[in-house]
Order: sequence, then structure tokens, then C-alpha cells
Amino acid sequence: MFISNLIDYLDSIKERDPAPRSRWEILLYPGVWAVGYHRLAHWLFLGHMFFLARLVNHFARFITGIDIHPGAKIGSNFFIDHGFSVIGETAEIGDNVTMYQNVTLGGTNPTTGMGGKRHPTILDNVIIGSGAQILGPITVGERARIGAAAVVTDDVPAGATMIGQKARSTLVQAETYARDFMPYGTPCREMFDPATQSLEIMQCEIETLRKKVAEMMEERDTSALDAPAKPRRSKGSTAS
Repeated sequence: MFISNLIDYLDSIKERDPAPRSRWEILLYPGVWAVGYHRLAHWLFLGHMFFLARLVNHFARFITGIDIHPGAKIGSNFFIDHGFSVIGETAEIGDNVTMYQNVTLGGTNPTTGMGGKRHPTILDNVIIGSGAQILGPITVGERARIGAAAVVTDDVPAGATMIGQKARSTLVQAETYARDFMPYGTPCREMFDPATQSLEIMQCEIETLRKKVAEMMEERDTSALDAPAKPRRSKGSTAS
């Protein structure tokens, strides 16, 4: 049973990462080891053996560079690519979630009165790009994509693609986001970026204004040339 589940897990990673040539190579991934150590630490945490759970957590962080609090709840086929990420105590992660390097699933400050659930809930099939910061007790909907370096502090609708700081939805159509896999959770075409579209519209407006100003100046110069010259009076002339 364990071997079968492990093979399924390794195969799920290979479907999302074209780099490994075999399952044995995937077994060397720090993300795989971090999740494995977390399973043990979480089991100890649920048994109220908090010191031992923390001990396993610290050892795993030393070995893998990935810090997963023993209290975090993680579903099946969770893949951390490269590592150097932090997952807080009350974070919940669903099935088939992919998370790239330098991601933080961070919590709110308990001194503000928001104790208990402080960290994000990540639903199934979510992709989190490198450097993303998902903060607070928010929910990221199924099949959502969090772009690289995005900062997310509000709930994310199912299927949305979030980019920027503070992250905003790119409003991608459903038939566009319902794809099998998007590396790093980040669309690479500019058509998905509303900021790029706004800049393009502004550039067009500026060009139009420049043309109008140029036409007005040309009309003014033409009018000045066509106007009849006024006769000049000599110094010695007197009125009759």
C-alpha cells in the first residue's frame, strides 16, 4: 500500500516536472523529503507530542531548506519544486497542489485578536508561482493560479489567475484557465495583463493628442503665412 501510494505520488510529480528522467531522481528532490518529514511531524503533532514534532520539523528544515509547521494540513500529491518555502501552522493544502520556490503561506498577527485560523486554505489543483506571498486566513479556490511574486491577502475565486502586488485578477475567461497545467501559475502572454492593456490604451491616446497638436500648429503657421502684410508707415509721413 505504501509503495503503491509512493509510486503514484512520484508519477504525479513527473507529470508536472519534465526534468527528472526517472522516479529515483525525483526521490532526491528536497520537496519530496520535506513532505515526507512533515507527514511524520504532523502525526506526532496530532498525538500532542509537540516537542518531538518540532524536532522533526527543525531537522527537515535543516536538511531541505523548507519550513512546514507540524500543524499544517496537507493533502495528497503536494509538490514543492526547488524549496525554500514557509508554510504556517494553520495552513490547509488540498490535493494536487503545486508550489514553486520561495513561497510563504503566512499568518495574521494573533495579538490583533485573530487567533485560531491564521493561515491560508489552498484548495485542490492550485498552482503557486515562485516568490508568492499568500497571507492570512483566506481561501484560494480550486484550480486558481497565483503568479510569481504576487501578494494575496483576499479570497481568490476558483479558476482565477492572480498577479501583482497587491494581487489582482486577470479576469481570464473560463475556457482559457481550464487547462491542465500552467508552469509557475503565471501566464506568459501580455494579453492577460490588464496593466499592459491600460498602458497600450494610454499610449494610443498620447499619440492621437500629439497628432492633433501637430495639426493645430501647422494650421497656425499656414494662417500666419497667408495673412496679408500690413503696410509700414514711413517716419516722416503725416496725416493729411
